[in-house]
Amino acid sequence: MKTTKSILLASALSVGLWLTSCNRQLDIKPVNSVATSQALTTADDLKALLVGAYDGLGGVNLYGGSLLRDAELLGTVPGTGDILWTGTYVGPQQIYTKNILVNNDQADVTWTNGYRTINICNTVLANLKLATTADQPRIEGEAKFIRGSVYFELVRLYGRDWSDGDPNANLGVPIVTTPTVDLNANSNVPRSTVAAVYTQALADLTDAEAKLPLANGFFATKGAAGAQLSRVYLQKADYTNAANAASRVITSGRYQLVDIESVFDTRESQSGINTAETIFAVQLTDQDGTNDLNTFYGSSDVGGRGDIEVTETFINQFEPNDLRSQLFYDDGGPIRTLKYVNQYGNIQVLRLAEMYLTRAEANFRMGTTVGDTPLNDINVIRARAGATPLTTAQLTLASILKERRLELAFEGTYIHDLRRTKTNVGTLPYNSPKLIFPIPLREITTNPALVQNAGY
Repeated sequence: MKTTKSILLASALSVGLWLTSCNRQLDIKPVNSVATSQALTTADDLKALLVGAYDGLGGVNLYGGSLLRDAELLGTVPGTGDILWTGTYVGPQQIYTKNILVNNDQADVTWTNGYRTINICNTVLANLKLATTADQPRIEGEAKFIRGSVYFELVRLYGRDWSDGDPNANLGVPIVTTPTVDLNANSNVPRSTVAAVYTQALADLTDAEAKLPLANGFFATKGAAGAQLSRVYLQKADYTNAANAASRVITSGRYQLVDIESVFDTRESQSGINTAETIFAVQLTDQDGTNDLNTFYGSSDVGGRGDIEVTETFINQFEPNDLRSQLFYDDGGPIRTLKYVNQYGNIQVLRLAEMYLTRAEANFRMGTTVGDTPLNDINVIRARAGATPLTTAQLTLASILKERRLELAFEGTYIHDLRRTKTNVGTLPYNSPKLIFPIPLREITTNPALVQNAGY
């Protein structure tokens, strides 16, 4: 983890180049960094820095693209899986073929951008006193939602799954909760255990849920924190808490399922929008941000490169009357998903349909009916898709997991669902080191306290 807080603050607050001068031009003293005490002096400064944290979270190497894309590439069997990678970028190609090198550039920038975002959150949290008393709980909640989300994503990519051995012994990622100006030999941070990182993520998200409001524009809300909590609990097989968290979001009344064609903004000429189903999304416009999933999933006609094609293997899993099978288009041979056809469309990170699927799976595994029965929850999703309702006899864990795959395809859940359910990826076992990112070589070289993952 190699970050420089002064540079981050300059970027987030747009302070740029600060100058100090006397009355003579020759006395002008240029500098390229600024101390925190100078950059953060007002409540508006703190709000601007928090926006910088959102910008980091929604960047192309986190929720703005790679986190979601790489979950698909890692979970797909090359040549015979649900997608085909046809691009020339080396980093994603290695991830797709499961031949990731220790100097993989994508593993490097995902780590770096993740910790840069965490560092911005830490700086916000360390300066909460600048906010008004009324704003402090919300700002704290937003920063902790972002930090907890990033820690969760990093530990899933760079550490062994919770179900793979002993999470109290397996190494996760370093935990840093204070602002970092720079690193030296006396400040190197080792990797914490998988269990410790989950504990940190859960603490952040639980506190965020308590402090965030129900409505907060397009920023993080109580529902967003609850939805992310349901993901964390599901990944660690804590089905009771997963069902409870998902149910809190569903019963809050803040979100509604919309018709299948409106879930994702497929109108090429319009900037992205949130729908009633959106719990949290990366906000993009034609003036700001990049939908990097469009870059890889979209054809050249809609601003993309067309590096990822959807296979007939995946399409054939849909029943004839399932409207979700229409969320694809023929690009003169290659099949592409409509989920990312809009170059400036918002990227859906958390949406209501996932909460129904999580609650259904958790209740089914426990034999409980928190909020509703698993059958009813699954059929809510199928009804929206125009699919025939399942019967009690047809409802199995396999049918629930299939429903989850069809509904959430290409949205960043795939490899994590495979690992937590101990499902092999072709001939690779679910716990293969090839399905885990390396700790970036640059980080290992810089920080001797870091231990590399097996297989690298």
